[in-house]
Amino acid sequence: MSQNQWPPVVNTNRLNAPQLDVPPRILLGPGPSNAHPRVLQALGMRQVGHLDPAFINLMNETQTLLRYAWQTDNQLTVPVSGTGSAAMEASLANTIEPGDVVVTGVNGYFGERLCDMAGRYGADVRRLEKAWGEVFSPDELRAALAEHRPAVLALVHAETSTGARQPLEGVAELCREAGTLLLIDSVTSLGGVPLFLDAWGVDVAYSGSQKCLSCPPGISPLTLGPRAVNKLNRRETKVPNWYLDMSMVGKYWGSERTYHHTAPINMNYAFREALRLVAEEGLEARWRRHQENAELLWAGLAELGIGCHVPREYRLPSLTTAVIPAGIDGKAVAVFLRENYNIEIAAGLGQLGGKVWRIGLMGFNSRRENVTLLLAALKEALARQ
Repeated sequence: MSQNQWPPVVNTNRLNAPQLDVPPRILLGPGPSNAHPRVLQALGMRQVGHLDPAFINLMNETQTLLRYAWQTDNQLTVPVSGTGSAAMEASLANTIEPGDVVVTGVNGYFGERLCDMAGRYGADVRRLEKAWGEVFSPDELRAALAEHRPAVLALVHAETSTGARQPLEGVAELCREAGTLLLIDSVTSLGGVPLFLDAWGVDVAYSGSQKCLSCPPGISPLTLGPRAVNKLNRRETKVPNWYLDMSMVGKYWGSERTYHHTAPINMNYAFREALRLVAEEGLEARWRRHQENAELLWAGLAELGIGCHVPREYRLPSLTTAVIPAGIDGKAVAVFLRENYNIEIAAGLGQLGGKVWRIGLMGFNSRRENVTLLLAALKEALARQ
């Protein structure tokens, strides 16, 4: 067809979109957090091909840095090309076969999501439930494993909907006695909360880039330990998700470098720089920074008459659920903070809707000046009501 035969171009009014102008928000909600300036700088670097020797070298460095952040030697430790929910789905798609019994700890929104995803892959899902904001005791986990003898126990280490941290010490020993894989959600803990995957015996873990790692969303860490890889290799059925099949993706990130899909080049640049910042600061110093700033926030909230939903011993330093005081319009406070201070905090999810604010101090945003500004803005917002 020649140019003169083309049909007329329609809807030219779509060209009137203004130049992109993004407000300078301080993201103190449950995620995403503000990306570190060095991460944004890396994101804008020129592209190379996904099989270029320079990119393959970057892949090696990224895996080494990610193993450090998670404190694991797992060979199959990779960034999944997708948001945290993609790594969440990959963790289940690769370790579940139809009919497998999966016990899932449900004490918040993301425990519910694990149940939903596991069921879609044909698992026989058994729910272990607690009130939102509570955690599971070793005795409760031991009893559930003895009763159900599951193939997988799925727990949320850092429940983003409640701000609760699930203790993991000793859980792997219970799982091994039952012949069970231990799978954890570390989306809101990796890079901000102590995590020792190998020492704690975790078999499968996933996370996100946009929380304590302070990288934009769009790439997500996943790791499978030897027992999980063995189960993957012994599957009687194909992994039912082609894009997230680690028996194939693992060959691209392994020594074979076999093409699977075009990796998001610039997101990998950003992710590597985010992990480099973790290593540069040092895990212990990073964990200590998150804890100190969280304690400053909790003390300031108490002075304003605002309590926290989760008991102190199980409270995440990266995500605080602050109880909305009686008589206060929580949504109006959040709107005031956004419109007057460019600060974002979030409302509660599910059972905690209308009851709490979710306040994140994650990665680059876990800084004393952010806490001071937020508390001053909250004080003003409360006084206006």
